[in-house]
Amino acid sequence: MNIQCIILARCGSKGIAKKNIINIKNKPLLWYSVSAAQKSLANNITVSTDCEEISDIAKSYGVNTIIRPPHISTDYSKSEEALLHFSQHSNFGILVFLQPTSPLILPEDIDNGLKMMIKYDSVFSAYKEHWIPRWNMDGTPDNWDIYNRPMRQDMSEKYVENGALYITTRQALLESKCRYSGKIGILEMPLYRSFQIDTYDDLELIKKILK
Repeated sequence: MNIQCIILARCGSKGIAKKNIINIKNKPLLWYSVSAAQKSLANNITVSTDCEEISDIAKSYGVNTIIRPPHISTDYSKSEEALLHFSQHSNFGILVFLQPTSPLILPEDIDNGLKMMIKYDSVFSAYKEHWIPRWNMDGTPDNWDIYNRPMRQDMSEKYVENGALYITTRQALLESKCRYSGKIGILEMPLYRSFQIDTYDDLELIKKILK
């Protein structure tokens, strides 16, 4: 089956200017997700962007690009808008959606997710989290009682979506208008490879991990 990988890399960013091509270990951030995809089972790789500079960088790595219109490239645009825009201009069987802000993804993560598509209609990546006491911004406990503090081992673990990987089919995406639908599988990734770059603190953490 034709497996298409799409990487969304728009120009704007609230936290870090030109985040998707910021330099990390002498490589633009975009390079890490492109490199992982190129070593995976994906047949084709396309970078969707609203920026000619990002498009030129992507092309230099030997991947395809598609320029998305400005109205689906704003700070408030949903990823699904860009995914649907791409799907309406390309024919494929399975879509692997990667985000360049997750540079610690490996080719085997992609391949393991694709193998799961035998049993699932869509797959996303996540890490497993033990219960920890969380607090609301107003200083109140979030769904727990300070006078009856739970023991960690008595609380169920949860999966936390890490944003690195989503897999679905073209048909399911066009029908549901959503990155996941139907029977959904969860690809577990370790916490230390689940960090995303949204702030300069995240950037410094990723640099340390990559060392």
